[in-house]
Amino acid sequence: MLPDTPLSDLKVLELGQLIAGPYCGQVLADFGADVIKIEPPGKGDAMRQWGEADANGEPLWWNVIGRNKKSLTLDLRQPRGQEILRDLAAEADILIENFRPGTMEKWGLGYDDLARRNPGLIMVRVTGFGQDGPYATRAGFASVCEAMGGLRYVSGYPDRAPVRVGISLGDTLAGVHGALGALVALHQRERTGRGQVVDSAIFESVLGMMESLIPDYARTGKIRERSGSFLPKIAPSNAYPARDGRDVIIGANQDTVFRRLCEVMGQPTLADHPDYATHRARGEHQQAIDDVVAGWTRQHDADDIVAWLAEAGVPAGLVYRAPEMLDDPHFQAREAIVEVADRHGRPLPMQNVFPRLSATPGRVRHVGPALGEHTEAVLREWLALDETGIAALRDSGVI
Repeated sequence: MLPDTPLSDLKVLELGQLIAGPYCGQVLADFGADVIKIEPPGKGDAMRQWGEADANGEPLWWNVIGRNKKSLTLDLRQPRGQEILRDLAAEADILIENFRPGTMEKWGLGYDDLARRNPGLIMVRVTGFGQDGPYATRAGFASVCEAMGGLRYVSGYPDRAPVRVGISLGDTLAGVHGALGALVALHQRERTGRGQVVDSAIFESVLGMMESLIPDYARTGKIRERSGSFLPKIAPSNAYPARDGRDVIIGANQDTVFRRLCEVMGQPTLADHPDYATHRARGEHQQAIDDVVAGWTRQHDADDIVAWLAEAGVPAGLVYRAPEMLDDPHFQAREAIVEVADRHGRPLPMQNVFPRLSATPGRVRHVGPALGEHTEAVLREWLALDETGIAALRDSGVI
């Protein structure tokens, strides 16, 4: 138990693989929950093989998504494995799974089955399309669900096919919503003593962040289109070219902020021009104001532009890659990136726990564990199995 972390009293079982469900488990583990990652014996989560590998051939992504968890191997296709899972679930607060709907029920591990022994259990079910509806049984990877949730259509440039964000955003959104749902359900359990199912669908996690896209169409017939590096009618807010070849992101679409930008550009009267004086006016003349701002940025180096605008209170910044993040003094001061020893004792930088809590912050305690690293310890601690019982499970291939 980790008394200095807010979720240290919670026991969590994480089933499934890849990103959406495991990211939910990562969030809970980051804040101290005892997360037991249950993996198939011999192969484990496919995430152990995804992403770039280091010089020793070891994939790196697993160190992040598996961090702060314990690994227990268990064959859920065997009746004895299912029996052990029921015993573990009887001791758990939360169970996370991201199989296709019906898989847990096929194994006799559906919520009703598990809640009979543990009525306070909360089951987080993360899928592409949710637990019901005509698409429920479809395979639902983030790429498809991001498209159906509306994100893909508005991503990219109007004269080209839609593009995807360079990460599996839908998966992580569904994981975050799953963790949020679990904490809401825990609060409700404090009142009633009973758990419930948290149904976190990837397509709905994406849909939920699509701002006013639905009411815009329903009331005005307006379909939001791809617009590239800017948002229509929001100006100036774009990527602007600097003299040294870099782009500066500037957001000065609020009236007072736009006035400050004009002063820095040496054109203070521009803020009172009827074409630019109000938010709506700037939206109607978006291309013209972008041309004015770009004409100014082309005359200066990117770092100078950012420094001047920061001093004036105008939001501005550069487009960062990993090297810039690692070198940035603000990232360093806030410890947004933290070094953690990998399983060989070598320092490995990764993003720190977020959000930050003032009194009981989460922390990265260790990287993703080796496959089955904690199997025996968990079976002893949770189920009080002895050496003979554990050996029998290992001999039969259950663990």
